[in-house]
Amino acid sequence: MAEPILLDGRATSDIIKTELAETVEKIKQGGGKVPHLAAILVGADGASQTYVNAKVKACHKVGFASTLVQLDAAVSEAELLQEIEKLNRDPQINGFIVQLPLPPHIDEQKVTLAVSPAKDVDGFHPENVGRMALGLDAYLPATPNGILELLKRYHIDTEGKNCVVMGRSHIVGSPMSILLSKNTNPGNCTVTLVHSRTKNVKEITAAADILVVAIGRPEFVTADMVKEGAVVVDVGIHRVADKSKKSGFRLLGDVKFDEVAPKCTHITPVPGGVGPMTIASLLMNTLKTVSHS
Repeated sequence: MAEPILLDGRATSDIIKTELAETVEKIKQGGGKVPHLAAILVGADGASQTYVNAKVKACHKVGFASTLVQLDAAVSEAELLQEIEKLNRDPQINGFIVQLPLPPHIDEQKVTLAVSPAKDVDGFHPENVGRMALGLDAYLPATPNGILELLKRYHIDTEGKNCVVMGRSHIVGSPMSILLSKNTNPGNCTVTLVHSRTKNVKEITAAADILVVAIGRPEFVTADMVKEGAVVVDVGIHRVADKSKKSGFRLLGDVKFDEVAPKCTHITPVPGGVGPMTIASLLMNTLKTVSHS
């Protein structure tokens, strides 16, 4: 087989950011309101801090206003909910996110429900999830929507394809399975959702034309689990100790890339695949809030 085409999330997200920046410039010239994205970060988790910093930097790049609300890891659930309510009521803030994961003493579900659906640019609130499932206008979950955008911009034919989604989280797997089965482009797939209780996983994944892996286990998917000529999207990202690296670690996905890539027509790298598209999708949702306000 020919060398696989890398689904380059970095390059694609840069194109999207350029498009967004041009739109923001037009809004400014027309005297309109520039989108304002806020983020709440609880504690000092290194990965979360990195993600939030990347989101703030991306906002500046496209001309959005941004606000970062940093709270101590010991903040009470009640105090966090008060901060969320402040952002819900603030007319200057178009949309906001609460960076996950949260400390164990805070109920993530309660936090998700507290965010106003009109400002829920992560697309996690049940109202947005329900509207997505019904095909109504909604803020789509950032990672699944970013994956769809990547497939669309690489002109990957999804219609009638056998698609397997590994992982059933409400952030990636479940919404991904819904969006890929919809009568849209990309979409119109025949979708199978596999998870930790699925039997014969290998047989199911090996029949997939398109395989989306969000299982949270480093290098779980090996070559024998992938069909020749498949499109593979790796959502996982894991820090694994590596003394040969200056940072002391290397980043791995859920897919054993070197082994799987030769069987694929297209595959996402880790890093530089899905991650940048998640941020681009978040920015797209934030721009959408302006037309809704």
